[in-house]
Amino acid sequence: MLEPILNNLVAGNPLEIADWRSLEQDALADKQRAEAFDLSEITVKHDIQRRAVLLRLVYPEFRAFCQATLGNPADFLTTLWRVWLPIAQQLANRHQQVGRPFVQGILGGQGTGKTTLSKLLTVLLRQMGLNALNWSLDDLYKTFSDRQRLQAQDPRLVWRGPPGTHDVALGIETLDLLCQSSDQIISIPRFDKSLHNGAGDRATPEQAQNIDIILFEGWFVGVQPIDSTAFDQAPPPILTEADRAFARDINARLQAYLPLWQRLDSLWVLNLSDYRLSKQWRKQAEQQMRAAGKPGMGDAEIDAFVDYFWRSLHPALFMPTALKRADLIIELQPDHSMGALYRITGAESPLVGDSK
Repeated sequence: MLEPILNNLVAGNPLEIADWRSLEQDALADKQRAEAFDLSEITVKHDIQRRAVLLRLVYPEFRAFCQATLGNPADFLTTLWRVWLPIAQQLANRHQQVGRPFVQGILGGQGTGKTTLSKLLTVLLRQMGLNALNWSLDDLYKTFSDRQRLQAQDPRLVWRGPPGTHDVALGIETLDLLCQSSDQIISIPRFDKSLHNGAGDRATPEQAQNIDIILFEGWFVGVQPIDSTAFDQAPPPILTEADRAFARDINARLQAYLPLWQRLDSLWVLNLSDYRLSKQWRKQAEQQMRAAGKPGMGDAEIDAFVDYFWRSLHPALFMPTALKRADLIIELQPDHSMGALYRITGAESPLVGDSK
């Protein structure tokens, strides 16, 4: 059990030699995770010692973050040690290697925790002396008026979200400015989903400078167009010829996002063990809201909402290609816990840095 050892570390207590060895053995026990973090028998001792110093450094802020966002810090201490700290260390190393702001893409469907992960990494990196920007594909939604015109042209775009509803040029311009100048004040687009009765609109931009790492997350960040023949035998809810036509049109609109994806230095994927979990989790969350007396969507509304996104970019069709291009894959289990963490050996080089 790691918990007693980690509790001693955060308390500042010295560890026994056997404790250090236990930490080293744990780091190497999962071969996939060890490979993803470039750990070996040769490097593990040094890595564990560095990680221990970092754990003591970040724990006070991590504890506060958990209490405000996640829950009991003790429930997440092992995950912090095994996953979140090594990820933060990797980001810091990659930033140092490129010598400029590092752009990390994070792909994850609804409910995978990509926004929470980005916020947590921002906290950890700040304790490491690095200024991270937590940014979302959602922040690039077109203005309310532009989306109204877009919906008039294509009534199938019932909700914001699918390819075609974002200002891709604005995203490219913002990332380029962030990567070209560290001390210049950059306006970061932000989006307020509460405006216009939930339709949302642009909010006041955030002013940022001296950014070291950009954490750019979204439900189809890095996703590539696929062969249109894949829709001939598409899974539900792509059932009718109209559904297939919509899916093909959305697939074609992904092409416009490729120049934006080329600004990514790396791509991580938060991958559900079963993509249908996202609908199940959404229903559970909305049920809890209604039980607490807050407004929440009914099951039928959730089915319609999630099916709309599956018709546009179905996970079963688009995720396999995304996984092949990822630097890091984190599997998520039905209980929301993290499963396997790995990178695919011999995977295609991500669509990263091609324009840099």
